Amino acid sequence: MKATLTRRIVTAGLRGFYRNRTVSLSSIFILTITLSIITAFFLFRAIFTYTLDQVRQKVDVRVYFNTDATEQQIGEIKAKLTGLSQVKSVVYTSRDQALTDFKEKHAGDQLTLQALDELGTNPFGASLAVVAKDTSQYEVIASQLAAGSGLLGDAAGSVDKINYYQLKDSIDKLNNIIGWTNTVGFWLSIIFVLMSCMIVYNTIRLAIFVYRDEIAVMKLVGASNMFIRGPFIVEAILYALVATVITLAIFYPATIWVTKKTVFFFEGMNIHQYFMDNIVSLIGVLLVSGVLLAVISSLLAVRKYLKV
Repeated sequence: MKATLTRRIVTAGLRGFYRNRTVSLSSIFILTITLSIITAFFLFRAIFTYTLDQVRQKVDVRVYFNTDATEQQIGEIKAKLTGLSQVKSVVYTSRDQALTDFKEKHAGDQLTLQALDELGTNPFGASLAVVAKDTSQYEVIASQLAAGSGLLGDAAGSVDKINYYQLKDSIDKLNNIIGWTNTVGFWLSIIFVLMSCMIVYNTIRLAIFVYRDEIAVMKLVGASNMFIRGPFIVEAILYALVATVITLAIFYPATIWVTKKTVFFFEGMNIHQYFMDNIVSLIGVLLVSGVLLAVISSLLAVRKYLKV
C-alpha cells in the first residue's frame, strides 16, 4: 500500500513538473540564482580566508641576538619557542644570511654599501622569526620572551631585542580587522539566508497558486494531506536537482575564466582548482540548501490551500 502511494505521489510530481513547464522553469530560475549566490559566497569566503592567511604569514615576532651569541644559545631558545603551543613555526636567520639580505635589499644604495664595507666586520646578529598560529597569540609569545619569564633561561643575555612592541599597534589593528570581518561575514550570511528563503518561498507560492482549485477539489473528495503535499515535495526536489546542475555548469567555466584573470593577483591560489577540489562538498551544500529551501517553501505554500 505504501509502495503504491509513493509511486503515485512520485508519478504525480513528475507529471506536474513536466505539465507546468513555465512554472517549473521560473522556480528553477530563482533557485539557481539563490544557489549561485551561495556558490559565489563559498568561493569568496575561500579567497578571503586565503588572503588573511597570506597576511598572517607576513606578520611575525623577531628575536634579535647579539653578535657574540653562540649557536648553542640560539638553538636552545629556538627549541623552547618551537615547543610553545601558540607557535606555528620558527625560522632561523644566521648572521651571514642577515648580511647577505641587507646587501640585496640595498643593492642600489652605494653609499650604504660603502659604509658597510668600511666597518670591516659583520654588524648583524642572528635572528629568529616566530610565526604564531593566530595573530591574537603574539602577545602571549612576547610575554614568554620577556626577561624573567624563565623561557630564555641562561641564554637570556644573548638576546639583543624583541620587536613585538614596535609591531604591537599593527598586530592589534590586524586582529581588529579579522574580528570585524568575521562578525560582518556572519551577519551577512544570516541576512542572505533569510532573503533567499523569502525569495524562493514567494516564487514557489506563486507556482502553487495555479493548483489552488485542484487542491481544494482533492481535499473535498477525501485525499489525505500527505497525498496532496507529496507531488509538490517531489517537484521541489526536482527544482533543487536541476538548479544544482545548472549552477555547477555555470561556475565550472566561470572559475576557469576568473583564475586566468587573477592568476597574478592571487599568487598561489587557483580558484578553479579550489572549486574542483571542493566540488563534492559544494554539491552537498547546494543540494541540501536547494532541497531544504524548495521543500520547506512548498510545504508552507501548500498549507494555506489545505484548509478547506
